[in-house]
Amino acid sequence: MSDKVSKYAGLVPRIKALIDRKIGLVGNLANISAAIKDEFDFWWVGFYLVAGNELQLGPFQGPVACTRIALGRGVCGAAWEQDRVMLVDNVHEFSNHIACSAETNSEIVLPVHGQDSKIKLVLDIDSTDLATFDAVDVKYLGEIVDEIESLL
Repeated sequence: MSDKVSKYAGLVPRIKALIDRKIGLVGNLANISAAIKDEFDFWWVGFYLVAGNELQLGPFQGPVACTRIALGRGVCGAAWEQDRVMLVDNVHEFSNHIACSAETNSEIVLPVHGQDSKIKLVLDIDSTDLATFDAVDVKYLGEIVDEIESLL
């Protein structure tokens, strides 16, 4: 078992145990972003919430971030617009990338759907290394997204 797989194998059940349906979405998203950041020490881990025709900054761990992102703009806006996981090995080669931090080199963004199947928010994770994210991250972060969707 790879180190990444073993980390996720411990993280996913820990996040499931952290979720508290009595504290609401913001508290849960804050704890989830902290748990992911703590386990992997990614540069930035957080959420952008759909608010009308833009994404607005939600709970996160890491340096100061962009506060609003238009539909289709950057990796987060593209994931929202296209309703798909975006896995970017080198953000500097991504058309329309928003450079919230010059330190970011790779990124993964996963849409999170509500009960009505509409995207309600996105999970955004940035790394200072190139090509950090792969199918393992998609699989296990997808399991975390499933847990978040159960809150919506």
